[in-house]
Amino acid sequence: MARVLVSGGAGFIGSHLCDALLKQGNEVLCLDNLFTGSKRNIQAHFANPDFEFIRHDVTQPILLEVDKIYHLACPASPVDYQYNSVKTIKTNVMGTINMLGIAKRVKARFLLASTSEVYGDPLQHPQKESYWGNVNPIGPRSCYDEGKRVAETLTVNYHNEAHGKVNTGIVRIFNTYGPRMLFDDGRVVSNFIVQSLKGEEITVYGEGSQTRSFCYVDDMVAGLMATMEKSGFSGPVNLGNPVETTILELAKLIVELTGSRSKIVHKPLPQDDPTRRRPDITLAQNELGWQPKTDLKTGLQKTIEDFSRRMGAKRG
Repeated sequence: MARVLVSGGAGFIGSHLCDALLKQGNEVLCLDNLFTGSKRNIQAHFANPDFEFIRHDVTQPILLEVDKIYHLACPASPVDYQYNSVKTIKTNVMGTINMLGIAKRVKARFLLASTSEVYGDPLQHPQKESYWGNVNPIGPRSCYDEGKRVAETLTVNYHNEAHGKVNTGIVRIFNTYGPRMLFDDGRVVSNFIVQSLKGEEITVYGEGSQTRSFCYVDDMVAGLMATMEKSGFSGPVNLGNPVETTILELAKLIVELTGSRSKIVHKPLPQDDPTRRRPDITLAQNELGWQPKTDLKTGLQKTIEDFSRRMGAKRG
């Protein structure tokens, strides 16, 4: 099989991707600086001769020989990417240049993990890949939004370069959840599960009428791998669950599944928080034969079990 590099491979999605690639029989190089990633996510593979962990920051150059590159390295939640906004921009720009440089040098297929955040607070609904977005370039989220937009620009330019074109693909990842999410990453699923399991008040911003589309991590990994395997397909392509759920519905479902006595409280909406977010996945269905298989209730049950186990171990 192939020798595969996963940048951000110790993170939430990255570690699940490493699992799947190893299961398929690949040799996996996991590159991560452990800012938001964790060795715990990948420790099951430390004894596997086909797995190698390299602690490295993608903003610094590195020389590696690989066949495929999944570029996932970047903090993906507002709490983390706003912690050091300049570093987030550097990761998206310099990190992407460094990973594309490897791909160009060794002629590897390169896949950029972009984000639905490139659409900003969308005026088009649902969002198609042809939509250019409604992004505030100087807002609190712009280090991530605009960083990913530049990463897409870089990827397209390396692909279109006259000398030594790079075989690239771009996926725009919509809200993804599942086991190994960080407890305190500020994402709505992890917030609600932690608050419910602790019996704390559940914080809903605004009336909770804003919507999101939640994709279970196993489905997302399948979409990433399907895009990588379609060599020559450059995208960008939306990967996400087209089923739209309001934040209030999500809160109520998590309270029900955890059997919690938590009360739901409302707070003001943060700046530039998108009111609606749902992918049009027609392109992924037609080009990749991909669509999510895990319904929200099933995925949340698995995620809650994981959170409950880890929180119990943490308290112990």
